[in-house]
Amino acid sequence: MMSAEPVLEVERLSITYTTQAGRVPAVRDVSFSLAPGETLGLVGESGCGKSTLAFGLVNYLGRNGRVTGGDIRFQGQSLLGRSPEALRRLRGDRIAMVYQDPQTALNPALRIGEQLAEVLTVHRGLSAGAARAHCLALLARVYLPDPPQVLRRFPHQLSGGQQQRVGLAMALLTRPALLILDEPTTALDVTVEAAVLDLISELCRDFGTALLFISHNLGVVARVCARVGVMYAGEIVELAPVDVLFAGPRHPYTQGLLRAMPRLGRSKAKSALYPIRGRVPLPGQALPACGFEPRCDYAQSVCRAAKPELRPLTSDHCVRCHLAEVIDPSAWAPAVEDARPPAPTAAAAGTPVLTVSDLRAYYPPPNPPLAARLGLVPRRLVRAVDGVSFSLEHGATLGLVGESGSGKSTLVKALIGLEPITGGRVEFLGAELRGPASERSLAVLRELQMVFQNPDATLNPVYTVGRQIERPLRRFGVAPANQVRAEVARLLRAVQLDERYADRYPRQLSGGEKQRVGIARAIAGRPQVVLCDEPVSALDVSVQAAVLNLLLALQRERGTALVLISHDLSVVRYCADQVAVMYLGHLVEYGPTDAIYAPPYHPYTESLLAAVPVPGPSAAPPALRLTGAALSALHPPTGCPFHTRCPRRVHLPEGGRICATTVPPWLDAGNGHHIACHLSLRALRGLGADVADHG
Repeated sequence: MMSAEPVLEVERLSITYTTQAGRVPAVRDVSFSLAPGETLGLVGESGCGKSTLAFGLVNYLGRNGRVTGGDIRFQGQSLLGRSPEALRRLRGDRIAMVYQDPQTALNPALRIGEQLAEVLTVHRGLSAGAARAHCLALLARVYLPDPPQVLRRFPHQLSGGQQQRVGLAMALLTRPALLILDEPTTALDVTVEAAVLDLISELCRDFGTALLFISHNLGVVARVCARVGVMYAGEIVELAPVDVLFAGPRHPYTQGLLRAMPRLGRSKAKSALYPIRGRVPLPGQALPACGFEPRCDYAQSVCRAAKPELRPLTSDHCVRCHLAEVIDPSAWAPAVEDARPPAPTAAAAGTPVLTVSDLRAYYPPPNPPLAARLGLVPRRLVRAVDGVSFSLEHGATLGLVGESGSGKSTLVKALIGLEPITGGRVEFLGAELRGPASERSLAVLRELQMVFQNPDATLNPVYTVGRQIERPLRRFGVAPANQVRAEVARLLRAVQLDERYADRYPRQLSGGEKQRVGIARAIAGRPQVVLCDEPVSALDVSVQAAVLNLLLALQRERGTALVLISHDLSVVRYCADQVAVMYLGHLVEYGPTDAIYAPPYHPYTESLLAAVPVPGPSAAPPALRLTGAALSALHPPTGCPFHTRCPRRVHLPEGGRICATTVPPWLDAGNGHHIACHLSLRALRGLGADVADHG
């Protein structure tokens, strides 16, 4: 589908913001082109200029941002100097963009149907009926359940993942010539992400749409893109076909990104994650000749004396590095301070620190039907957690995986005391744990802490970092009053932050720094157990590696037990000793990590693993795809909770009728590995061979 004339040509583009501190260059001398049907991925850490570049292409830079050099040509015509009206006609019609935060693109005061239909009535002149039919078809294609109901809802009535799929549908309505995606799958479950990535690939193949895909997830880029551009400090430092880049990265920054990535086949006992030392330079910060030189393991005097140009190594591989030809990535070794300490010894058999038995957490729906509110019909309860059992040893990590709505967060919130426990028993340090957090003793609060997914929601914006870390130290009596400040400094150093951060406010920190402060506050009381709810999902790959290494180092030093929730199965594979797979409030598989990631799998676990984007284009994804949406925990299915979506039911007699009527038995696969399924272990082992090769 390639043609001689590119859809998009970016030539030596520079973008600058005017601030109180002066002019700040955000994008510098960037050049690339996109042909019809071609896909280009842009990767790099936050602050490298990826999103600014995307906003510059559609002139969404704000009042203080402007293009200060170069040109942008769309279908042969320059976009610079176009009138606002001409740009409006292009945006949403021939050029479309999907943002990382879908709430920025959806009007909270309008129903979804009105917002989608407006695109077609304004840009295509369709009637209301034709626009509605087209919207329904596209909502179904982005795998949104019950499209007519979605059209009637307001944005706040949809989950984040559903909002993102609505944004994608809105961008695709007019079949644009150029589609720009800025971190479009960050908030999605791995199964929905796989379906959306398949859809994006189909669009580019079927309609000849050129795609610019921005992401910090190199596995996602490897699945979707034909070429990859690596950005650092506002510049493209490497540009190559995806297979060439992953097989032989030549820039030290690209090599560092790949070394920081967890992978399905690697665990903490057999491998290590190496974050890139230092941090991305701040906007406006003075840079040496090579912007990456302060963080580069290979830097020489020439890197400080002369600015490297983006030059070709081969006909299709360009790199911005003086030493690209002489660097040998296989000879790289971590600095002594970065060397991974030996793995902890296995936890001694004995009384677990945390034992959960038949835990249930039910709650009423937020908007029950009128008949239920009047008492005319029984009130149904949302069975968010329904009969979950597991145990956690001292110094061990339990990984909780599953799609949104599976009950993972409700489970840990029930343990921490933020959600009521409806039934079952929780033993913590040999005593039963019940009641809300406000009624628990200081001793229990000290020994059981939590790290939340969004640090902005847990850090008080009006207090300094130091004051927020001081609070648990004083409340739990961890340190004498005259030593609290010194203990705060020690905790900040433990999470790899300078003690000067104690005087900063949350707004002055990056997302990764805020998450480290959250971890420092959680470990201030030296707890026995830390519950981590998606602690690295929104972080760059290098910061993610640093945070994961930090958690494991604290575990090694203190014997802290961790419960780790993540939708990234590569992260769980690397960190966890045990894995529990949840679906619609139930455990469907449980056991040692090595066993969970090798056949036999529960069909749901198999579907999750098949959807994981592998950072390497040579690893073809399995054909298995999980379709449809989970039923509501308000109306759970009978029998096996997964039977309505199970791709393996066809291998049972009568099409798996037993799955719809009978609760599946727990199959013992040995070594503590258990699977709740009607299929035999032999059948599950054979069916999962394709996914095992993928991992």
